[in-house]
Amino acid sequence: MLLFDSFRGRLRSIRGRALALTLALLLPPLLAGCGGGDSASFGSSGGGSDSVRLVQQPWADLVVENRIASDILTELGYSPSVQDVSVPLGAQALSTGKADAYLGNWWPSQKPVYGKLIDDGSVAVTGTLLTGTQYAPGIPGATAKKLGITSLADLAAHGDAFKHEILGIEPGSPGNQYILDAIKKNAYGLGKWKLVQSSTEAMLAEVTRRVAKDEPVVFLAWRPHWMVVKWDVTFLADPQKVWPGAGQIRVLTRSGLKKDDPNLARFLSQITIDPATASEWIDAYDNKKQSAEKIASSWMADHPEVVKKWLTGVKTVSGEDGAAAVVGS
Repeated sequence: MLLFDSFRGRLRSIRGRALALTLALLLPPLLAGCGGGDSASFGSSGGGSDSVRLVQQPWADLVVENRIASDILTELGYSPSVQDVSVPLGAQALSTGKADAYLGNWWPSQKPVYGKLIDDGSVAVTGTLLTGTQYAPGIPGATAKKLGITSLADLAAHGDAFKHEILGIEPGSPGNQYILDAIKKNAYGLGKWKLVQSSTEAMLAEVTRRVAKDEPVVFLAWRPHWMVVKWDVTFLADPQKVWPGAGQIRVLTRSGLKKDDPNLARFLSQITIDPATASEWIDAYDNKKQSAEKIASSWMADHPEVVKKWLTGVKTVSGEDGAAAVVGS
């Protein structure tokens, strides 16, 4: 088996160039629909001949997934780069050909952002990375038992206890928008409530603080994630069907990628993980404070058979066997 240490140096230089770009430089070009970032990632419709431009939100599992994908792609001879953007801006980048792939399409929760783009063919569904997800407002299990709350319909009666607040994540996230829509429509009597938007990290920190003080809190929750185990999260039922939930995480690519590079499309379509693995990555990244680089290299070294499966029928840029190039024969 080949050791993965040999190509970490090259990955650092690639990622360094991408991460050196400030969000201030990236967002205006993307909003204008003409690309952003460096020329190798968002500056042109097609990018370099062997470039692979990935987009992500700062979600721990997605960050690790992109790191693993980048490690593998580099060993295959590609030049990967990763850009942090909001969900809507990532969709715009994919649909206009300024990005190549997105490994974090929570479905159907992201349908308002990606549905039309998928339907009109400007974005393609290339694979299903994970199944068995949950995504909805939730509360710690201890609070659910204490207050007798199991549904969104139960919240309004306990508004004062929850400070009439629902904690959300990054602005622009579809999950936040569903909550805002519910508040606007006064669904479940939540018209006087407010959504506190911040970031995933800030939301989890605030939930941790309130749980430690035994204060009721309702927040945007999802599985896979360590929060489900740590707080015994009760995902709130939705009898009015205002919340779409989520059943899977999919891989999306720009229109034409499969035609332009069927080898790359094949690799992306074959990446699959299970919820337990994703939760382990999230725990290692968020709680154990391990770098995505360390998590990726350790996991790849410990799971060569999984990597081989992802690389079934995949070649290097020079036409050699991909599995042999990455993990050996």
